[in-house]
Order: sequence, then structure tokens, then C-alpha cells
Amino acid sequence: MSKKVIVIGGGIIGLCSAYYLQKEGHQVIIVDQSNLDSGASYVNAGYLSPSHIIPLSAPGVMRKGFKWMFNPSSPLYIKPRLNIDFLKWVWAFNKSCSQKHVNKAIPVIKDISVWSQDLYDDIKHNEHFSFHYEKKGLLMLCQTDKMLEEEIKTAHLAKREGLEATEISLSELKKIEPKVNIDVKGAIYFKCDSHSTPHEFMKEMKAYLKDAGVIFYTNEKVEDIEVTNKAIASIKTNKQVLKADEFVLAAGSWSPILSKKLGLNLLLQAGKGYRINVERETNISIPAILCESKVAVTPMNGFTRFAGTMEIAGISHEINKVRVDAIAKAASKYYPEIKITDSEKEQAQCGLRPVSPDGLPYIGKSSKCKNLTIATGHAMMGWSMATATGKLVSEVISETKTTLNLQTFNPDRKF
Repeated sequence: MSKKVIVIGGGIIGLCSAYYLQKEGHQVIIVDQSNLDSGASYVNAGYLSPSHIIPLSAPGVMRKGFKWMFNPSSPLYIKPRLNIDFLKWVWAFNKSCSQKHVNKAIPVIKDISVWSQDLYDDIKHNEHFSFHYEKKGLLMLCQTDKMLEEEIKTAHLAKREGLEATEISLSELKKIEPKVNIDVKGAIYFKCDSHSTPHEFMKEMKAYLKDAGVIFYTNEKVEDIEVTNKAIASIKTNKQVLKADEFVLAAGSWSPILSKKLGLNLLLQAGKGYRINVERETNISIPAILCESKVAVTPMNGFTRFAGTMEIAGISHEINKVRVDAIAKAASKYYPEIKITDSEKEQAQCGLRPVSPDGLPYIGKSSKCKNLTIATGHAMMGWSMATATGKLVSEVISETKTTLNLQTFNPDRKF
């Protein structure tokens, strides 16, 4: 049965939800407070990474977070503040930092990431999209023996999950990256990963959806939600009142603000990440994670992107130059011949990633509202999980059996 569906949020999750919903014959409207040309969906590393099987909330992360709290250039920064939602999130995050949670999360993350990668393949083929998309794998570059040992353990976990991961020697590294000097002790090579140029995919998907009849209301902020008998009757933007049969909340880091209007306290914090684009030849051909610095390096279409940091400090788009400098220094530390210039750093941009306490997204319906489907909280994995999330949203609203069990992603789950 065809339904009228309003998707709140026009980032990668919202667009993929709209894509699969219109494929099922639903009438779709996308509402977004921006012009749909900036944010986390445009400044991310472009990874499709089944290799990223360890959730952010892992043993030892909270301890590192407290230590890094006093280092403005640290990979993870959690700004302390007296805010009840933030304190509840910290408490839940700390509870999730256990090996038991990691063991439970690994197969779940792997399944949705692998499926999502397959769906990207399908979209590119079926819609004849031309966005940059390569399957060259991902290198985990380590400068210390301790980090290399940790990454070897992760590689063993990945192999047990059926992913292709191998430890490679420095001579092997030189063979696959012959044109760039890399200063490391060793590396892990995940051949299962892919990478893309995000803004190209976003541009093509928006154009496709408009041609398919999806309506876009941009620069419209949802200000209020009218609820009757545990169902959304309408939403009020700064420009109009909109009604629909079903609603999708895919507003990223802004999702908790709207969920409160429904009586749902969605534990979520904005995690700011930065990117620097280098639009000159770097000779880097394979994506890499600079492990000790937690910086992602991606050879995109016409430039190389250096991205990183996780700054839990509320909703803010202020550029912290110290953190941008840290990314630039990490690039030169691992790639001694690459020096990011001041002008390149001045063009740095940031995006806010929605971070759940347990490192798993919220996908599905809440008992608080029967015609709302939630799709947010993906943290650094939004790009990797977007297509599968959109497909699941469509399955929920179309009332068909979901491809994956949604219990682990339940928005009402307890922490």
C-alpha cells in the first residue's frame, strides 16, 4: 500500500531512506533545515568499511577520553558540561565500554556494513551513477609495536567474521604504495573495504530523487510536532504545516531535539569531525588510517582528503584550529614528504556525526510513536551503513520482513 512519507533530514541516511521508499511506490517528501550542500555527509572520509567492526564504546576508551580531555589536539575530546542529557549519555557510554558489548556488536556491525556495501554496488549499477567509487581496500598504518599488536588482534577478529584482512610487511607495503614514502613499523591491509567521493554520490542521488518525484523542502526547520494518540498528525516548519501517513527521523545530531517533542529521550551526542582537502598530487593511492593519530586518508576524485578527530562538545560548527593542525601534523608524521599548507588548513571544514552511547545506530520504531521510524546515531559509520539503513527503513514502513534483525538497533533499548 502506497503511503505518504515525510523524511526529516536530507543527509546520506535521509536520501537513502527516500531512495528505497520511492522504489516501493511511496510518495516521499524530504525536509531539511539546510541547503543540502554541507555537513557530515559531505566532509566524511568516504569509506565503506566492513573492517570497522569495533564500536566506539570499547574497553579503555573512556579512560583514554578522560586522559585526552586535557589535550586539545587529542583524537577524542569529550567536553565536560553540566547538562543532564550529556551526563546520561556519558553514563551509558561508560557502561557500554565492555568486552561483552564489543563481542555482541561485532557481527551486527559487520552484517549491516557488508550488506550496505553490496547495496552501493547495486545502486551504482542499476541507476547508472558515475560517482567515484573504488575497491582498493584500507591500510591500517602503525608507528608503534603496541598499536600494531592491537591492529593484528582486530584483523584476527575480522578474519573470523569472514573479512579479508592480512598483516603486511614494509616491503609489501612499498609494493602496493610505491610512489609515496610512509614512515611506519607495519600495517594491516583490509582488502574488503571500498572508498568514494561523498559529494559526488550526494549530488547524483539528489538529482535522481528529484527526477523520481521526491519533493524537497530545503532551508526549512521543523519547529514543532503535533501528536495525537501516539501518532504524529503533522509537523510544523518555519514555513508550513505538513501532514503524512509515516515519518522518518533522520536528522543526525539534531534528532534528540525533535525526539523530545514525542516524549522520547534519544541518547545522542554530536561528534564533530574535521577534514582537510589537498588538491595537488600526493601519490597516495590506497585509503589509510593513521592509527595512533586516528586520522583517515582518502584518495578521492581530484584530491586527497585527510579527516579525523571526534569532538563531543555539543552542536557547534566552530572550527578548532588546534584540531585541524593535529590532522595536518599527523599527515606529515606518517607521510614525511607531504606538508599540508596553511592555506589548505584554512579551508578545513567540519561535520557533526550523531553518536549513540553504544556505538550502534538507532533504526526502527519506538513504542512512543507508532508512525515514526528512527534512523540516526551511526557515529563514524553513517556513510558505511547508509544504504542498508535506508533499505531497512523502507522495509519497516512497507511492513515487510526486515532483512536484518532490528532488535540490536531498537531506539527504545536500555543502556
